[in-house]
Amino acid sequence: MAHLRPLVPELAEKARNELNEVPSRITDDLAALKAWLLKQPHLNPRMDDQFLVNFLRGCKYSLEKTKEKLDNYYTVKTAIPEFFDNRDPDNASLQTYMSFGVNLPLPHTLEADGPRFMLVRMGAYDASKYSIVDVMKVCYMITDLLLVNDDSSIIAGHMVLVDLRGLTFAGLSQFNPTFIKKMTSVIEAFPIRTKGIHFINPSSGFDALFKLFHGFLSKKIQERIKVHDSFEALHAVVPKKYLPEEYGGSGGRLNDIIEDWRKTLVANRAFFAEDAKYRNDERKRPGKPKNASTLFGVEGSFRTLELD
Repeated sequence: MAHLRPLVPELAEKARNELNEVPSRITDDLAALKAWLLKQPHLNPRMDDQFLVNFLRGCKYSLEKTKEKLDNYYTVKTAIPEFFDNRDPDNASLQTYMSFGVNLPLPHTLEADGPRFMLVRMGAYDASKYSIVDVMKVCYMITDLLLVNDDSSIIAGHMVLVDLRGLTFAGLSQFNPTFIKKMTSVIEAFPIRTKGIHFINPSSGFDALFKLFHGFLSKKIQERIKVHDSFEALHAVVPKKYLPEEYGGSGGRLNDIIEDWRKTLVANRAFFAEDAKYRNDERKRPGKPKNASTLFGVEGSFRTLELD
């Protein structure tokens, strides 16, 4: 018998209809996945049922895709230590980055079986003083918690709202093709589907940023991108009740949402310490090892992107 959180009826139905979940087969599906994992000399993964079933759900119960996704998840975590090492939420520097609220899961999903809204505030920090690397570190800390704790994220996916207000040249210059490839590789490694990306308040530098990201995204995600030049246009797609007050909605205040997530991260300090144990040993991988050099063509340093 698999040890899993019970799903609300709406999500259980969606898992059956859209993700090919057959409750009576979950125990056997998990056993097959665990048997494969135990035979991989380079992998040191979590083996609890809830964690593994989230990958099965994210891959619509294709065992081969789940194997690939799990391998990729740990490969990326091992190959990009600047994103995934030293993730103690009590660290004073990380506390500062948490306070910016760059990446915020909003409290309410789109109906009981709808996607989790993810608000990304690109201009929420001073890019001339703070590092995009640590901004992304906090973002992925939050995503890791959603991976293990939020059934809506796994089953219904994410609707991403990207607010470009305040995005400066300094912010744009922190992105380069290698860095973007690392970011998109992380996105693809998580078993969380992107149901849509809505850009709000496009700035003068938006076209340059969009062109950079666009080529690294799958065709399916490219087709799910929308650009809104006003809150009114956004409200036609996302009802006000789901949005923070600062976005014309009634879904709570930004400062409260930021503080709630800061507290959540701190409360999960033990989780991040435990997570650090689960990484690949590429020396033991059958065939060619995978590292930053083979995956991204770099040894880790970032060059500043020059924009006209």
